[in-house]
This record gives sequence, structure tokens and C-alpha cells, in this order.
Amino acid sequence: MKTVSIKTPYWDIAADVHFPPRFNEAGKYPAIISAHPIGSCKEQTSGNVYGEALAREGFVVVAFDASFQGASGGAPRFIEDPTLRVEDFRHVADYMVTLPYVDEERIGVLGICGGGGYAINAAMTERRIKAVGTVTGANYGRLMREGFSGYDPIGALEAMAKQRTAEARGTSLRVDDLLPPSPEEAKKRGITETDVTGATEYYRTPRGQKPNGLNRSLFSHQAAAVGWDAFHLAEVLLTQPLMVVVGDKVGAFGAYRDGCEIIGRAASKKKELVVVEGWSHYDLYDKPEPVAQALARLIPFYKQYV
Repeated sequence: MKTVSIKTPYWDIAADVHFPPRFNEAGKYPAIISAHPIGSCKEQTSGNVYGEALAREGFVVVAFDASFQGASGGAPRFIEDPTLRVEDFRHVADYMVTLPYVDEERIGVLGICGGGGYAINAAMTERRIKAVGTVTGANYGRLMREGFSGYDPIGALEAMAKQRTAEARGTSLRVDDLLPPSPEEAKKRGITETDVTGATEYYRTPRGQKPNGLNRSLFSHQAAAVGWDAFHLAEVLLTQPLMVVVGDKVGAFGAYRDGCEIIGRAASKKKELVVVEGWSHYDLYDKPEPVAQALARLIPFYKQYV
């Protein structure tokens, strides 16, 4: 593996390139763009779990940090801007097609959680992407209109507008920590919901904790996400082969629901919903058994269509 900086017109995107065993620069390899979850980073599930596994199967995998997050550029920090998140995929593809060992006709994409929604949206208009896979993929725009805004998107937008005005006038930035600081604190607060407790167990313990995967959000800059939808025009523009992997232990973040929706809506002639029975959203990030089940379907999918 090597870490690289990918140039864009605005700032650099940080990425890790994972290479196949016995990699030879004189060869030509299929490649996968791997996108991390909301508030995560490339050193977590998109890189160190799925990226490494796909590289072992012969793919060059580029796991990147989203703009404003991880080691990538962009200020202020912790912005979740869907337009730029999707644009990041294009710049990663630009970088990949300059690599002599990447076959430009064999590029796929994998997205985890919110990265899955972004991967789907990017593939609709980025035709260099030949196949789309998601693991517990979520539509971040829907989440913002529903649970992440307390099911009051208009009220949330009004609050964001007031906060942005205050910040423009010099007040301190409001950066929200999206999770309890520990599983013990979550328990004290009476939090029992599957996805929230799963996220806390993953991101707030040594299991998945990384310095750049902080799950923080700049509140004043969330308005664009409220008005965005990952699946808009999927019936027309999403035509690449599609594999959607979800767990059947359903949680509040809605990946199971989103998976069913996009399989129904996508124009893709080759599309498949893979349900990993007995496992939840965050189990699919790194637990060996559900990850192995997901990879057992994703690897042959990519080998066939990338």
C-alpha cells in the first residue's frame, strides 16, 4: 500500500492505494474506488477491510478521504457536502486513469454506508465506473430529512441558516459530535437503538477507532444535504451492474430500506440485493463472518463486471 495526494482544482484528496499480491507495474489491473462512511476515513472499513480484501483478489483499490474530512483538504472541517462528495469520485477516477497499471476500461466502485449512496449517485454520471457495489449503503439525503433532523427538515434548515449567519458574523463554529463518547456513556443515556449503539461500539472503541474517523459534523453547512437525494434519476441514469449488500438486523439509519429501494429503482439490467442474515449495519464494517459473506458475493461480481 502507498498513500498519495490526488490533485483537484480546489485542494488535495488523500488516498491509500492498495496493491494486489506480486504487483507488477508493467501489468494492467482492474481497479476499485472505495468510499468510506459518513464521518469516517480511509483507514477504517473502506480501506483496511474491504480495500485490502479486494486487493488480495487482484484489484488495485484506491480508498480515499472525502473532502473536508480525514487527511484530505478543505476548510472548515467536518463538512458533509454531497456535491463535493460526488465530485471527489471523479477526481479519484482522473487519478486512476493516469496510472499505467490501471485498465481504464475496468474501474468499479464500492461504497460503505453513506459512501454507498454517494457511489451510486456518482456512477449515474461518471461513466468510467463500470460496476457499482455497496455495503450497508445509505441515502444520506433521506437520513438528513428524517432521523438526522428529528423528522423536521424545515426546522433544521431554519436553525442551520441562523447558525451560518452567526458564524459569518464571527461566532464560533458549531461542530456536533454525532455519537456518545463511549458504549458505557450510551448505556447511561439509555440509548439502545441498534445502529447508534453499533456505531458507538465501532467508532468509540479500539475496534474501529482512528484519529481521522471522528464522526463530527459542521451544523451550519448541512443544508445542502437536506435537499439532496442519492437516488435521484436512478431509473434513467443508473445502468451499470449493481450489487447491494445489507444486513437483515434493521436499524434506524435505514440501509436495508435504502437497499430495497435502489434495487427497485435502478435502470441496471444486472442488479442484485444480497441480504446477510443475522447481522447488522456495523457488523458488516469489520466482523469476520458477515464481511466474509459480503465479499463472497462482491468479489465474483467485480470479477465478472469490472
